[in-house]
Amino acid sequence: MSHFLFNLEIHIRIMLILALILVFIYEAINGFHDTANSVVTVIYTCALRSHSAVLMSGIFNFLGVILSGLSVAYTIIHLLPTYFFTNTNPNHILAMIFSMLFAAILWNLGTWYLRLPTSSSHTLIGTLIGIGLVHAIITDCPMMQGLNIPQLINIFLSLIISPIIGVTLARIMMLILCRYWNNGKKHKDIHITPTQQTEEYGRSQPSLWTRVVLILSAAGVSFSHGANDGQKGIGLIMLLLIGVAPASFMLNMNASSYDISRTRNAVNNFYEYYTQHYNNFKTIVPSEITSIPISIALNQLKVIVPSITDTTQTFIKNNNITYFNQYLSSPDTEIQVKKIFHDLSLTLTIIHNASLLLENLDNYAELNIEQRSQMRQLLIYIVDILDQIVALPETSHNNRNFLNHLKEHLLNTIEYAPTWIILAVALSLSLGTIIGWKRVAITIGEKIGKKEMTYAQGLSAQLTTAISIGTASYAGMPVSTTHVLSSSITGSMLMRGWGVQRKTIKNILITWSLTLPVSIILSGSFYWITLKLLHKYIQI
Repeated sequence: MSHFLFNLEIHIRIMLILALILVFIYEAINGFHDTANSVVTVIYTCALRSHSAVLMSGIFNFLGVILSGLSVAYTIIHLLPTYFFTNTNPNHILAMIFSMLFAAILWNLGTWYLRLPTSSSHTLIGTLIGIGLVHAIITDCPMMQGLNIPQLINIFLSLIISPIIGVTLARIMMLILCRYWNNGKKHKDIHITPTQQTEEYGRSQPSLWTRVVLILSAAGVSFSHGANDGQKGIGLIMLLLIGVAPASFMLNMNASSYDISRTRNAVNNFYEYYTQHYNNFKTIVPSEITSIPISIALNQLKVIVPSITDTTQTFIKNNNITYFNQYLSSPDTEIQVKKIFHDLSLTLTIIHNASLLLENLDNYAELNIEQRSQMRQLLIYIVDILDQIVALPETSHNNRNFLNHLKEHLLNTIEYAPTWIILAVALSLSLGTIIGWKRVAITIGEKIGKKEMTYAQGLSAQLTTAISIGTASYAGMPVSTTHVLSSSITGSMLMRGWGVQRKTIKNILITWSLTLPVSIILSGSFYWITLKLLHKYIQI
């Protein structure tokens, strides 16, 4: 675990350890900030005592991180273009990560202190956007080139749509329960509050089956929260380590010869597929080439295609990279550059070079650091091209399945996380659930609805949240547990005239609206100040 530290300069080593500690603190804050989402309904419906509910939440948050995949983690990583954290100064990566973490921790702690349920997902994504925008301004590049715009759009859609789904599904579930589970004394008990239950039966706990379902759905929310939010912490750490210690983390250095052979076979199979359909794909190039500053794209490609070095000189005037980026921002010049890429049969070259690097390779340790960087970049480009082919309307269903199968093997050794990182994040998130949960729980449990929560409302809100977040985690999309659960409770409260407290809803909506811009401003400001103060040590 710690062997990679010995290859770093002492000040980089110390700063890296501090950054890792801050990530774990961020995850712990995320734990107690969002634990209220997992336990509030099961506590306020008296299905479990608070201590038991928090303990259960901690356990299932831990399991959610351990047993889930890494799709959400790498969705976060790919929000920034690849060149941000490869072939760069470790001090620059540390400046980015510290700026993001300070901004995220400051906002999350502030909203927790004010008892406001806010989204850690929105906060993290806002900090990434802030870094990207400031980086674009400093390097005199178009702002849209500082971020992975298609990925950002997908994330925004998931964050916006998920609360709407929460309100809608919870209300539909309540309609079903009110319509079909409202006959007979036994069935009607689900629609009463714990206070009414105490007055009628002398106990606040619901019936056995209702209690079991409430507990299981609360466990599901905790598991889904761990699966989604835990991965964001893993993504942050991998972003940090790939940038600061690329030799050890750019590729999975613990990959077995079997894992590498799977990747090699996938590259060779894709090469055969591509050459068979070459005429259909000649216009496809990796999207990053056309979405980042052209000078950076050309510099990356010089490693992959040495013959491009001479060609690029015709576009560079007086070694002025700022002028170069502005000059190449015109559509006509972009077409010229794309034509160069196509004339070089770039995609075929990328696939061929990846195949050469993987030939007879049993261990990534056999590659030097330049070759590891090249290997990672080549595989990312191949996956990008593959995704574009899958999206083509003329690609058949069988070919889509075949290509998606190849994609899994191509990503096998570059989208990974060491076990110690997963365990550390899981432990931080689960330990964070033990403290501080009560402040936000009071807002969610008591101040959203005008009346006390019924068992049916708690059940519909929890089931909706567990299903929604579980589905998003499987699809690799980061969503907000806070937003989904709060909106689900709101949806359940809109039935039968319960109504909601407008003041609380107003405060929550204001907080939600401010989270993204505030986190963008905070991280961007921290990043800009750091670059200005330490410009001698940080080269962009």
